[in-house]
Amino acid sequence: MKPFDAPEAALGDIGSDFMAALLGAAADISIILDNEGTIRDLAYGSDELSSEIGDDWIGRRWADTVTAESRPRALSLLAEASPDPTAPQRQQVSHVSRSGAELPVRYFVARLDARHLIAVGHNLQGIAALQQRLVDAQQSLERDYWRLRQLETRYRLLFRSATDAIVILDPDSGKVVEANPAASLLLAADSRRLVGRAFPDGFDEAGTRAIQSLIAGVRAAGRANDVRARQRSGTEFQVSGAPVRQESASLILLRLSPVDAEGHKQAAAEPRSRLARMVEKAPDGIVLTGQDGRILSANTAFLDLAQLTTEDQARGESLDRWLGRPGVDLNVLIANLRQHGAVRLFATQVRSELGASSEVEISAVSIHNGEQPSFGFIIRNVDRRVSADGGGERALPSSIEHLTELVGRVPLKEVVRESTDMIERLCIEAALELTGDNRASAAELLGLSRQSLYVKLRRYGLSEPGVESD
Repeated sequence: MKPFDAPEAALGDIGSDFMAALLGAAADISIILDNEGTIRDLAYGSDELSSEIGDDWIGRRWADTVTAESRPRALSLLAEASPDPTAPQRQQVSHVSRSGAELPVRYFVARLDARHLIAVGHNLQGIAALQQRLVDAQQSLERDYWRLRQLETRYRLLFRSATDAIVILDPDSGKVVEANPAASLLLAADSRRLVGRAFPDGFDEAGTRAIQSLIAGVRAAGRANDVRARQRSGTEFQVSGAPVRQESASLILLRLSPVDAEGHKQAAAEPRSRLARMVEKAPDGIVLTGQDGRILSANTAFLDLAQLTTEDQARGESLDRWLGRPGVDLNVLIANLRQHGAVRLFATQVRSELGASSEVEISAVSIHNGEQPSFGFIIRNVDRRVSADGGGERALPSSIEHLTELVGRVPLKEVVRESTDMIERLCIEAALELTGDNRASAAELLGLSRQSLYVKLRRYGLSEPGVESD
């Protein structure tokens, strides 16, 4: 703020009436306060503000006319009021109008004399409205931006997944601006190499003239009849075109559909993906079934596991035919897939066509494809993880995790027996270790007779042949 250099010479002695009228015209609101902050008089610079506030402020404390958030700022203005108006402290406070809306006003407070202060304010409603309009405009731009991004994403997905070859040309340069994967496949060119090349390329003379005529017709009239064009390799296409606007540029979209010798359109061959090749050659069995568990497709590893010669032998058959417990395992898997969408490390067995049995782990996932869900199963052979005794009995589980894997595969009575055997053997081994392999002391430690201990040692294969005592 810059004050007048010589106010006495220019203004002289100005009367109070003139000063009051000047303040009322220059400021949006002027308030005369006493030392306690009570409003003694006020003037408005606009009828609009007068209608919003009214005259009921006179006699009220100024701090009581503002919102709770603005009260500390109003009290700070009163406390720091100075008789020098050249460097006033300015604060924004908000009043509550008759309609309940907030009225932002920017004040400065100066001391008039020993008993009075003056608060001069500028209405910020217009600035607040402009700020709100700016925020609304920014939010609208953000919404439009994301809407355009979503449209572009959908366009990209549709463009890349279309089975027809689609090429977008710049008619001025005759070069390819964009091409989808199907176009790269049919035109035998990488999409990155196809973009930027002149089009048509690789067609015979008649086909080149036909496509050029089509482009000229679309460029001139906005549409043209479909044409036939043959590549030098012998593949024939039906070509159609349509104009496309992109910003200020006019482009042409060409769709190329291969036709057979009789002139019928052929579906564009979809490339066999790397993922499909990986599934086919995976070392684990991979099976795709319908919602009833009947096999739709199976890879080579599963055929080897089930000892089948061709995929046709498995297709249409229920996967339950080869799982360990017919009518149980597959039902459990499908029930969990429908409820949770995925199953991990389900232990069971696979029985082959020739009677062999293999321990396996199955992970599965539910695949939603339209109204017909299907299930994918990954079957891993874990025979190498299973250790077997030479005596033909089931190997003793080495941990609780191994015991829990037996649940559902063997009766509960057998699971309990094996868990008891495991604990008994571990206790005997611990006792022998604590006593330095002194069997008499180990029997005493375990609360067994020597004869009972020897029987258990022979049972678990812990005794040396011919040794019955210490």
